[in-house]
Formats: sequence, structure tokens, C-alpha cells
Amino acid sequence: MTPSAALGLPRGVLQLVEYDERWPGLFASECARIRAQCRSLPLRLEHVGGTSIPGMCSKPVLDIVAGRDPRAPLESYVSALRRAGYEHRGERGVPGREFFCRGDPRCFHLHLVEEGGPLWRAYLAFRDHLRTHPQAARQLAEAKRVLAERLAGDRDAYTRAKSVLVEEILRRAGSEA
Repeated sequence: MTPSAALGLPRGVLQLVEYDERWPGLFASECARIRAQCRSLPLRLEHVGGTSIPGMCSKPVLDIVAGRDPRAPLESYVSALRRAGYEHRGERGVPGREFFCRGDPRCFHLHLVEEGGPLWRAYLAFRDHLRTHPQAARQLAEAKRVLAERLAGDRDAYTRAKSVLVEEILRRAGSEA
């Protein structure tokens, strides 16, 4: 069962749910599906975003960062991920990232980036900082709840407002590194 399907959320609805203990298992299952289609490609998969932080409320969509070898042709990854059922949406405003989604209702986001590159490091730094700083995770969770309530009908506005908080957490994570 997928995160969104388990809740029966219609596409495009902004709704936060409390942390679900099933999310790590869903991530592991999805990784197996992806690896089956990308067997010949070097690819490292990591669970990121709100669903990767124990105790964090989140949209019920699992985020996966996929680290690719920059020497391998990008189109090989795009083709393999399409075979795995992912829709390729392009950079979507983030240079160096190829965005993919899967499910209806949407249940997985995949961010294809160069393994070890700046985006790869940022995804992992954000996740790791929140996993090791429970106070910061609680503050972010509360801010997400407030934003979701205030901007419930506008997913894009929610994402833009939340990005300010994400940048602050990345600054803190970088200063500790």
C-alpha cells in the first residue's frame, strides 16, 4: 500500500499527516522496485524529506533522492525510471535535479541528482540534521502545521513558505559540518 493510497487523498490536496511507522518499509520496497529496473546503472537511493524523519508530520508522499554517476548518460536513468513507473517532469526549477513522480494519487517523488554533488549533500544534510536535532525537527513540524492550516488550498504557496525554513535548516547544518 502506498502512503497516499492508504489515506485516499485526492490528487493536489495539501494535507499533513503524523509520522507513520510504515514509511521506512514502503521506502525499502520502492527501492527494490527501482533497483530491479536500474540493475546495470550505478544508483544510490536514500529516503529524504519529512517521511524520513521519525516523528515528523508530512505530506504522505515519500521522497527519494537517487544519486547517479555523472559519467553515465542521463537518458539511461530516465528510461529506467520510466520503466519503473515514474513520470519524468524535468528539472522543475532546480538545475542539476531531474524530478520524477509516481502514483495516482501521487505517493512517491524521486529526485535524480549527481551522487556526491551539492544537491546530494544538501538532501542528506537536511535529513541528518533533523534526525540528530529533535528540537529543530519539532520546530519545523510545528511551522509546517501552521503553514498547512494557513495555506491549505495552495500547495505551491505552502512549498514556497516552507522553503525559507528548509534554507535556514541547511544553513545550520552547514555551519555544524
